[in-house]
Amino acid sequence: MQDIFETQIVYLKGVGPKKAEVLKKELNVVTFEDLLYCFPFRYIDKSRIYKVSEVTTDSTWFQLKGRISNLTPVGDKRVRYITAKFTDDTGSIGLVWFRGLTWIKKAFSHDKEYILFGKPSVFKNRFNFVHPELEEFVPGTAEVAGQRLEGVYSSNETLKNHGLGSRGISKLMRRLLIRTAENIRETLPAELVKRYKLLDRKSALLNIHFPESPSLIEKATRRLKFEELLFLQLQILRQKIELQEKIPGLIFTKVGNYLNDFYANHLPFQLTNAQKRVIKEIRADLKSGKQMNRLLQGDVGSGKTLVALMSMLIALDNGYQCCLMAPTEILANQHFNSISALLGKTDIRLALLTGSTKQSRRKIIHAGLEEGSLQILIGTHALIEDTVRFHKLGFVVIDEQHRFGVAQRAKLWKKNKVPPHVLVMTATPIPRTLAMTLYGNLDVSVIDEMPPGRKPVKTVHYFESKRLRLIGFMREQIRQGRQIYVVYPLIS
Repeated sequence: MQDIFETQIVYLKGVGPKKAEVLKKELNVVTFEDLLYCFPFRYIDKSRIYKVSEVTTDSTWFQLKGRISNLTPVGDKRVRYITAKFTDDTGSIGLVWFRGLTWIKKAFSHDKEYILFGKPSVFKNRFNFVHPELEEFVPGTAEVAGQRLEGVYSSNETLKNHGLGSRGISKLMRRLLIRTAENIRETLPAELVKRYKLLDRKSALLNIHFPESPSLIEKATRRLKFEELLFLQLQILRQKIELQEKIPGLIFTKVGNYLNDFYANHLPFQLTNAQKRVIKEIRADLKSGKQMNRLLQGDVGSGKTLVALMSMLIALDNGYQCCLMAPTEILANQHFNSISALLGKTDIRLALLTGSTKQSRRKIIHAGLEEGSLQILIGTHALIEDTVRFHKLGFVVIDEQHRFGVAQRAKLWKKNKVPPHVLVMTATPIPRTLAMTLYGNLDVSVIDEMPPGRKPVKTVHYFESKRLRLIGFMREQIRQGRQIYVVYPLIS
């Protein structure tokens, strides 16, 4: 039996083929469930009806109850706009329409009361409402404005032209919930709902669209966010487990001369306990028989590059090549210079490949990679070009990985018959919960300790008027052998 929420949206009363096509194109709404999960992006409080005399510019929106009179077309040969008066027992205020003029002329009767909702503007020192929302006041009905919080749905000109502005979508949503509310089932275990004091799913969906109170909006939002993030995390974890089961990993059992020589004779300073811990975590991955996908997080200056280099040396000890990809040429050059300095007294062969690398140099690099004599390649997006072929790529490092797409990372996987181990690095502080969500397919290591003797970074702020003082300060710091970087906003 088909789930009612899989029903095509064309079969909802008030939709039809044309509106269904517009909903699909503009909102990606195809089924009842798709529409159900189109949530309001804000809410309007229609719980109070103001008097005309209370209208000011202090509040964004007002709701009034009164009568419409003096509908007046303005224009010589062609009507350019229509004005009217909206009156209650405290006074009158102007109304203006610039669109839908033919309909406006016939829409309102002077002997009926209407509910007006809109944002006032000021013209010639008088308040007026331009294109206000208006509906006939019918005492005693549940649909009367002034008795509810109303959701505002995303729309655009195309949707509005098909009667699918915010209010049009709201009407469809009400029809949808009348038809399907009894079929809304709980998706979370009762124990989980109880433990985290969550609203049940049915109440959450009803109150996200037609809230009974502001507090229920908060509870409904919390419940639906919890559900979305939980299912996203479960899906990521499932994908991670499936990849680990389906994709074999290169097994690096050996720690040999490259790492031992570097550690004993070329290490510039003693490793911190955090660096030692992370290297042990990476070492365990490399000999597990499963492909490593690990995120290394640490502040600038915490020693991430050194950890990455020592991990690459393990790959070299096991007969494999390595590469490090950075998002910019400047960063790629920095990595090449720092790693070259660290390996300067060893016989390890490394090269730099960026968009600026000359063709003659590229040919030498490509040849060295394919024959295996070039052991470490550092560069930018140039590394993922099809012309870059490795003899045996076993270890990949991606710096500031959020600057690269998933497809770009996948291209490096395909540089070897068995996908290489992957270490991605970032200096961006990521809260644990966000890391679990964004990088749920990665194991996470954190370097939370700075090397001994590192001085804290000093941040100095200067206004534009103090530019000369700033330049003098920078010159003095450079004279003392210190480094500086400047953050300058493009948009103030």
